[in-house]
Amino acid sequence: MDMVNIAIFVSGGGTNCENIIRYFEGSEKVRIVLVVSNKANAGAIARAQRLGVPSVVVPKVRFNDEEVILPLLKEYSVDFIVLAGFLLVVPDFLIDEFDHRMVNLHPALLPKFGGMGMYGHHVHEAVKAAGEKETGMTVHWVSRDVDGGEIIAQFRTPIEPDDSPEDIAAKEHILEMEHFPQVIEGIIDSL
Repeated sequence: MDMVNIAIFVSGGGTNCENIIRYFEGSEKVRIVLVVSNKANAGAIARAQRLGVPSVVVPKVRFNDEEVILPLLKEYSVDFIVLAGFLLVVPDFLIDEFDHRMVNLHPALLPKFGGMGMYGHHVHEAVKAAGEKETGMTVHWVSRDVDGGEIIAQFRTPIEPDDSPEDIAAKEHILEMEHFPQVIEGIIDSL
């Protein structure tokens, strides 16, 4: 199998981004070639630079322009995209171009607690308010329906009655750090 070049799209601090980059360091089958963020102050940019991965800031208005984003991805020979805390809705042209070559991480057990506005603390607060007994993470294919793509993998963790939304977030984040890179690797192996 040829080397697969991955771009990571991220909007925030970048702990998952860094974890993925470190996981694939020295890999003979996967190379992280680019980190794209819609926010100039995203911590992920600094993490990527510190780890020697090129990073680019593409503000929302430019991200939705296929004359901007597609040439950028072509420049870096991107084969596969990983959304790791990326908060923009991916435009249809990009979904079509990377059909079954773009995955997203969602901090809940889809199909519950997904869709527009359901990200970060909003998800964990909704999980707590619903009185759920467990939460987890979902890796899914990116589709035109926000958080509606086919589920690839899910991992679960129990919730205690006195867990706060912050406790729930911390438990779920442990799952992300433990499992997300391995799920990506499994997907790449099956391509």
